[in-house]
Amino acid sequence: MPLWHNRAEVSRPGTRAQHITPYDRFGWSDVEVERMLASGEHREDLAAYFGETEYLRLARLARKAQRARIKEANPHVLVVPGILGSQLGIARRRPLPNDVLWLDPIDIQVGRLSLLALDAGAPIIPLGVVLYSHLALRLQLRAAGFAVTMHDYDWRLGIEESGAAFAERLRRIPSRRLAIVAHSMGGLVSRVALTLPGTQHVERVVLLGTPNLGSFAPVQALRGTYAVVRKIARLDAETTAERLTEEVFNSFPSLYQMVPAPGRDGAADLLDAAAWPDCGPALRSRLIERARRFRDTLAPPDERFVAIAGVGQETVTAASKGRDGFRYTITRYGDGTVPAHSAALDGAPTYFASAAHSDLTRDPRVASAIVELLHKGTTRRLPIRWKSNSRAQARVTDRELRRTHIDKVDWARLTPAQRREFLQDLNEPLKLRLRVPTMRRRTAAS
Repeated sequence: MPLWHNRAEVSRPGTRAQHITPYDRFGWSDVEVERMLASGEHREDLAAYFGETEYLRLARLARKAQRARIKEANPHVLVVPGILGSQLGIARRRPLPNDVLWLDPIDIQVGRLSLLALDAGAPIIPLGVVLYSHLALRLQLRAAGFAVTMHDYDWRLGIEESGAAFAERLRRIPSRRLAIVAHSMGGLVSRVALTLPGTQHVERVVLLGTPNLGSFAPVQALRGTYAVVRKIARLDAETTAERLTEEVFNSFPSLYQMVPAPGRDGAADLLDAAAWPDCGPALRSRLIERARRFRDTLAPPDERFVAIAGVGQETVTAASKGRDGFRYTITRYGDGTVPAHSAALDGAPTYFASAAHSDLTRDPRVASAIVELLHKGTTRRLPIRWKSNSRAQARVTDRELRRTHIDKVDWARLTPAQRREFLQDLNEPLKLRLRVPTMRRRTAAS
């Protein structure tokens, strides 16, 4: 039986049992997995993790990457994932594997996700990037002759903290020429890092779906109505999405720092606690106040910056407070997570891709555009203008979202294919039917 299909002995948090799961044993680095894909090692395990079709695509890319020589004329590229894009866990002494908590469904099933709360005091460290989301991009860059380093980090922390740690890593890389390709929150981490001393040798910054002006996904995460939070809560029979939100996710400063910036189109200032509904998981007022000061720490765009925004996907683009919590307006003006106007960066070129947020790092056309941008600063692979005349929209409330994803999942009973589908669809938003609002006819006065 392959490693990926094994079942593990599990126990509740606080016991002294050695809690080792197949997901801990699967903690190979991106460099190791590239080699395994090229050589055919652990084929069954990797095909079970990625899926057969994706495995074959990645294996072809890995063989191409292994044959490619790194070109000295190219900058050294650092790929920075977004929130949830790095594995987190606890280090163990060798020969035991590290204890992966995010994302290990078996640990979540027995309640160990609570260790990720910042006030839990667990010695959490980053344990490599989530390979399903980022390996394809790494391989395409390697195949194009770029040296590539994946930068994992603790995405729970304040973005300014993660930015300072990233700046320190940039200083330690001996190459004189560096480039950054950053997804989602990773773009904000990069913008913080580039305000700090010793980072002037970064010559190109490509932002993929970065919420430069914020996103409503963190708002829903703080409310316990975000799809990822609700689906994760399904794995633990002894908790709810609301409880998980209040005890764990609402302790992450990074979530508050990605709440939409105030002042657009007269929208409510969501960095004011009074603008939030009274019902639902409790917020941390000190973290809201900290988030108000955050955007002053971001580097303004200059000639090094370019952005890629996903469009055409059903995206929350507005929210208003009501009796049932927030009421969200959904349009196709975004990538499913970040509105297009937020991913665009004033003062820098912005290209547009018909891709969902989590696919921006996996889409071959986007990867080809990134290669051109790193070489020349421009690309013809993606349009630099995008305009939609669609007025179709839908609305949904926190109350309605709390009725979704409530059935518990018995992980042990799922087939390998069902497990892979569950994990790969975590960020899949609720599908709603968008309609063009009907105009109300005015009746003549009698």
